[in-house]
Amino acid sequence: MFPPVRYHHRPGIWSLFYIQGSDFMEFTSAAPSVYGVIMSNGPKKKITQKLKKTLPVTGPQAPTLYELMQWYCLTTNTHGCRRIVVSKGRIRKWIWIVLTLIAVALIFWQCALLLMSYYTVSVSITVNFQKLTFPAVTVCNMNPYRYSSMNKYLSGLEAETIKALREIYGYTKPPSRRRRDAEMPQEVTEEQFNYLNKIQLFEVKSIRGNEIDMEEIPTRKRSRMNARVVHRTPETTAGNIVGYKLCDLNNSSDCTIFTFSSAINAIQEWYRLHYMNILAKIPMEEKILMGYSADELLINCFFDGKTCDARNFTLFQHPLYGNCYTFNDAQRKNLLDSSMGGAEAGLKLVIYMDEEEYNPFLVTAAGAKILVHDQNDFPFIEESGTELETGTETSIGMQLTESSKLSSPYSDCTIDGNDVPVENLYNKKYTYQICLYSCFQNEMVKTCGCAHYDQPLPKGAKYCNYDEFPSWIYCYFKLHKQFVQEELGCQSTCRESCSFKEWTFTRSVAKWPSLNSEEWTLRVLSWELGSRLHKNLTKNDLANLDIFYQDLNLRTIAESPASSLSNLLANFGGQLGLWMSCSMVCVLEIVEIFLVDSLWVVLRQKWHKFMRWWRSRKEGKDIEQHRDTGHDNPCLSDEDPPTFNTALQLPHAEHCQVPRTPPPLYRSLQIQSDIEHSREDENDIEIEQM
Repeated sequence: MFPPVRYHHRPGIWSLFYIQGSDFMEFTSAAPSVYGVIMSNGPKKKITQKLKKTLPVTGPQAPTLYELMQWYCLTTNTHGCRRIVVSKGRIRKWIWIVLTLIAVALIFWQCALLLMSYYTVSVSITVNFQKLTFPAVTVCNMNPYRYSSMNKYLSGLEAETIKALREIYGYTKPPSRRRRDAEMPQEVTEEQFNYLNKIQLFEVKSIRGNEIDMEEIPTRKRSRMNARVVHRTPETTAGNIVGYKLCDLNNSSDCTIFTFSSAINAIQEWYRLHYMNILAKIPMEEKILMGYSADELLINCFFDGKTCDARNFTLFQHPLYGNCYTFNDAQRKNLLDSSMGGAEAGLKLVIYMDEEEYNPFLVTAAGAKILVHDQNDFPFIEESGTELETGTETSIGMQLTESSKLSSPYSDCTIDGNDVPVENLYNKKYTYQICLYSCFQNEMVKTCGCAHYDQPLPKGAKYCNYDEFPSWIYCYFKLHKQFVQEELGCQSTCRESCSFKEWTFTRSVAKWPSLNSEEWTLRVLSWELGSRLHKNLTKNDLANLDIFYQDLNLRTIAESPASSLSNLLANFGGQLGLWMSCSMVCVLEIVEIFLVDSLWVVLRQKWHKFMRWWRSRKEGKDIEQHRDTGHDNPCLSDEDPPTFNTALQLPHAEHCQVPRTPPPLYRSLQIQSDIEHSREDENDIEIEQM
């Protein structure tokens, strides 16, 4: 009926195909009595889809990793990978494999160098001439409080100190001064010495390792003890060495002997411990009254050629230096600027020291301490201050440098300290020094139960004193040792600030007043301050300070990234093109092939393996179940299996019901072609029985 175009024959099956237009017909013969004609009126693409199933699978759907990699090497744009597959001969293949691996290694190496250089910075220094804000200047007297005002609290401590000096060195009390003798009591009661008995001075006779022979100064009682020795020097093995002992009240065997190579340092350190304990119990208002007021400390003031007075200064109560005063503080609404460089445009001060009121055991030097700092910084005058000598004129020329660093990922600095887990106790701009002291003070409160007097008071805490916290001094020394040895973790927790200001100084000193001007200068100043001081001034009571900008050049040191993100990506692309002749799209292909497709191939193989195992397991169960439920023929024996003829002659089994075989499903005997067996849509195929 239709002219045939091709015959296809397999054993037991012959097929005749005819294709005309969009019609497709197949005549199939599987047996002499069965014929089938299969017709389809579907489009050609359905035939194409059916034929594709018989073709080998390549590309991302490849069944094995080897076929996937082979397909990638043939289709990729990277030349080295393609040459590995198409090259003839093993030597060439191995040469291209080695060259490709070397190129890949060079790409990784160069990209790693580019990535490391991305996190480096370049430093730029610029100098600008502009109007500069005058910095804050904090001025303190080295003697924190008038001795005449503090004598009622220190009389017992001074008497004990003089007694110790007399017993050890034969020291006698110096000629009395008018203000001290007026208020110093002749005898001190026993109650006033209770706090002195807790930390006593000892005269160390000998030191042998940790074994110390010492003698108590008041009672001259000798004793020998084993304790740790701190501040010991090789030459302090014998002689009149002075020290003091600190012990843990909860463990009397835990003691430390502090010895000093100089008796001056021993007396001052011992005196200062008791001095801080006394100050911790004095109210703040009373300490301000015992200190120097701004009118008393600052006799004369000029700034930029204009007169200034106490109203231009802000009170700052320092734990050790008492009343300090800050010029051009942040509390002013309008900060003062320097219009030009030079001494005439700076700050001029005449400072009154009042050396007669100095505490002889607390302060051994006379003068003032000043600190130049930013308005938002805390004045750590004890650590960073500059000392002024009495009877001199000190000129300090300044130059301002502003520095800024890049934060993470370029450095570990912090912008404002909010990301540092340490509470700022100073209520000032974050600095590394503020973080360290705040960390130590918080640890002091946690460990010792009280706060040290040198640092600000945390919320809910009290300053340490003997009455409430008897063992605080020993606890403080142990904790401070851990802090110095970086065992508390403060140094690792705190971070540097990313931006800061720094002033560099050029200092010069001249004698002031001169020999010819001394008489009239001091007389005029005494007359002007007669209503406040009620004494004749001497040059040892005064210090002259000139502080100014040398020039108005602002030096800025700023960090900037050495490379931008766009440059980094461009450099990556250049390395890829140089060594592998590929682009970022090729990199994405590699990621897809080696991560996504490879993983999918492995998972698919595992799944097929699991399914085969599951089917075999299920079939094994079915066979076992069939064996268990099957019927054995009692008339047969395993020794002589019957043939067809002998089986017909066997007698029927008595009382045995032979299972009958069900008739076959004749439709299942029909044999169809491969295309008919793999078709997907049965509705598009019509079957005609011949």
